[in-house]
Amino acid sequence: MEGEGAPSWRGPGGVIRELCRSFGHYNRHLARLQQNLRETKKFFRDVKYSQGHPFTAAAATGEGTPAGAGDGAPRDGPGQNFISFPRHEEEHLQRTVSWHPCLLILGQNCNAKCQLLNILLGEKLLPTTKISNEENCKRRRIRFTHGTQTRISLALPEQYELVHMMAAHRGHWDTIPEEDLEIHGDSEDPAHRIAELEVMLPYSLLKGKSSWSEKEHCFSDCLEVDVVVAPCRGFQSAEATLGEYVNQVLPVVIFAISEAELSSSDENELREIKEKFSLPIFFFKVPESGADLISPKKTGNEKSSLYCQLMDLEYLSTNHCSCGAPGPDADAQSMLVEQFEKLRLLSTFSRQVLQKHLVEAATSLNEVHCRCLNIFINQAFDMQRDLQITPKRLEYTRKKENELYESLMNIANRKQEEMKDMIIETLSNMKEELLEDAANMEFKDIIIPENGEPVSSKDIKCCIKQIQELIISRLNQAVANKLISSVDYLRESFVGTLERCLKSLEESWEVSVHPARSLEKSKDASVHITSNYLKQILNAAYHVEVTFHSGSTVTRMLWEQIKQIIQRITWVSPPAITSDWKRKVAQDAIESLSASKLAKSICSQFRTRLNSSHEAFAASLRQLEDGHSGRLEKTEDLWLKVRKDHAPRLARLSLESRSLQDVLLHGKPKLGRELGRGQYGVVYLCDSWGGHFPCALKSVVPPDEKHWNDLALEFHYMRSLQTHERLVHLHGSVIDYGYGGGSSIAVLLIMERLHRDLYTGLKAGLELETRLQIALDVVEGIRYLHSQGLVHRDIKLKNVLLDKKNRAKITDLGFCKPEAMMSGSIVGTPIHMAPELFTGKYDNSVDVYAFGILFWYICSGHVKLPEAFERCASKDHLWNNVRRGVRPERLPVFDEECWQLMEACWDGDSSQRPLLGIVQPMLQGIMDRLCKSSSEHPNKGLDDST
Repeated sequence: MEGEGAPSWRGPGGVIRELCRSFGHYNRHLARLQQNLRETKKFFRDVKYSQGHPFTAAAATGEGTPAGAGDGAPRDGPGQNFISFPRHEEEHLQRTVSWHPCLLILGQNCNAKCQLLNILLGEKLLPTTKISNEENCKRRRIRFTHGTQTRISLALPEQYELVHMMAAHRGHWDTIPEEDLEIHGDSEDPAHRIAELEVMLPYSLLKGKSSWSEKEHCFSDCLEVDVVVAPCRGFQSAEATLGEYVNQVLPVVIFAISEAELSSSDENELREIKEKFSLPIFFFKVPESGADLISPKKTGNEKSSLYCQLMDLEYLSTNHCSCGAPGPDADAQSMLVEQFEKLRLLSTFSRQVLQKHLVEAATSLNEVHCRCLNIFINQAFDMQRDLQITPKRLEYTRKKENELYESLMNIANRKQEEMKDMIIETLSNMKEELLEDAANMEFKDIIIPENGEPVSSKDIKCCIKQIQELIISRLNQAVANKLISSVDYLRESFVGTLERCLKSLEESWEVSVHPARSLEKSKDASVHITSNYLKQILNAAYHVEVTFHSGSTVTRMLWEQIKQIIQRITWVSPPAITSDWKRKVAQDAIESLSASKLAKSICSQFRTRLNSSHEAFAASLRQLEDGHSGRLEKTEDLWLKVRKDHAPRLARLSLESRSLQDVLLHGKPKLGRELGRGQYGVVYLCDSWGGHFPCALKSVVPPDEKHWNDLALEFHYMRSLQTHERLVHLHGSVIDYGYGGGSSIAVLLIMERLHRDLYTGLKAGLELETRLQIALDVVEGIRYLHSQGLVHRDIKLKNVLLDKKNRAKITDLGFCKPEAMMSGSIVGTPIHMAPELFTGKYDNSVDVYAFGILFWYICSGHVKLPEAFERCASKDHLWNNVRRGVRPERLPVFDEECWQLMEACWDGDSSQRPLLGIVQPMLQGIMDRLCKSSSEHPNKGLDDST
């Protein structure tokens, strides 16, 4: 049996029991971490296949391109981020929580290591005879593991047992035979040389458990606690031994010292370990054989040679006391214990090492939770904005296109006469230049006889055609450029905003219809059907490039009109082609042009094309609306899923991982006397926690999943906020799985403690100046919440706390949510609830309404219910009156400006309520005026101001 036969080797002060407690403490919290990791992985799997939409880690890590972006992978809507557990983080966490603790014993020599092992296990299991020549010592590595029966064997690490006859197998043994510990130099089997000695013992220190913990409400995985004695330096260095273990187990490193000082080889070994691994080490001075187990007391601040050497090696610091133990604030630092009875500090050291491991894992997991939760919240904002903005964009597009169409039709009707005058003017100005150019024109591909002989009819027609083309080209260019400049103002007044709005609508639709093409940023013009019709309208309105080129719509249209008129002229074949003949042809062509017919024809064609494009645009816009209608239905479904399922579920996992981190770092808080009770929790005094003093502790026992999720989201929002002087600060949270000594699970939120709430302050009596400052503080706090996208939804007297100087801070963010995450729930305190809260459609102006009611109490200076509300027999009666416009009455003590501010804040139309950015300076002005009035009339109280 464990402990029999060697009472002198038993550790003092119940070291084994204390170590078992440390490992049990680790096991309990590890089980919570493992359970949270399992649920987190399941959550990400569920999200990945939610509604058949795959997600990747791209957005969760903030890097890279989503997988499937170029292969038609579907997405959940415009701006949809991908949510996943980044593979490298998942694998790292899985490895971390799978590691089991291992007491790894290093030391100056084999004798010191064996002595320490025997002390820890309470049995003389290893021989402690001093070896005369340590350099020639060849003891192998020894691993002690738990088993139901005592068993000893040779085994390859992490592989299989060797078939080998051992001395321990020949009969009963109390101490492992020396022969089994040594590596024989003459052994021809290489496996025998590298094998470790595995000893299985039914000892409590090595024992793990695998069971459901009712108190902890979690499944506790089997905890293997191995004790490994490192081999001799002559066979394997301590650095090499550590290198094999640091990525397989969680090492708790102990260094056994038997001499008064460290040797140079010891120092070199420790330097290498520190440089490569930076692990804390528990240094223990083992007692000499036969020595008294009670060490002699040191006097004063006497420091041993060992202490000084370890200081020089930077394992110990000035934060350690003279005995080598770290100060009270130390976290997993090395220790030196030279007094045998202080071996109990090993349990403290082990707990610190194991706790640091758990804290790092919990922190890493919580970072994943918070990062993805923020992505969900941002998604909700994007989807809410999409649902609100898209219908407005469609309406805006229809309205602006109609304005553009009507404006262009008016231009077409109005411009015909202007166009005729402009054409006449242009022809008049260009006539002489055109005739001269025609007379000097050299024909292409036509040979003109030099002796004046007549040319063929075919050549004459070609000459006439080339002269016509010259005139048409020059006229066309001049007229088109003037038309363009006459309507160019439309570019910005109508087109710019309309084009941008259309582009946004089409891109968001294209994402849902053609995700692959969208992600590849396709520029195929055929995709943007409606935009094409818009361009047709603009072309019809001469809205083309400012610089002229022959391919523009205006140019082609003018070309055809001029060409048709000129070609109607009847030509007579001349006896010869001369300059005079060419001038005559050009003059006839110019004179045949009718400016009024040309202008009328151009405007008629323009109106026809404009009507056609307008009708096509309207049809295309209806198609775009239909497409967005289906897309928005899917977006709303996803928005609901994010708000109701994904975000709350992930928030609860985040609350659990952060609470685990907090309880590991700071422990469970102690509940003091009860300070107050609310609808969902009890507030207690808490003297100190996590370095904060004094604290208030709010304990909440969520009755169902919805309350759990609401509480988790509240915690996330509060913890996401930066410290603000007008908000009560949340220090942390702890989940108590055995709350009240029973089986209830409570969340303990540890917060900043203040002096009293506003309700108590008003009952005790406060000066008006103080009350107005409180109002300013409340507005400042609400403004900050709104700036972070949050709506409090429960502003009332008891949720405003006062410090000893009567400065206010807002507390209880239980109903606080981002606007995009609100589901339309009817929440709040009845007399402070805005009428639109009952419709389920509201925004942050409900906080302005609630402040208006709060301001009524502040100005009245008491907590008595307004008469209009006092007369209501029930909550429903009160709500019906509020919906009908009933508000608190005006009291004689109210200042006129204060009353006007109240009325403005509680206006039944939320759009008419003032912004808090306007309320704040108004309040400051009221306060300055009333305080000035009080100083000028000292015999007249502030409350008497009218």
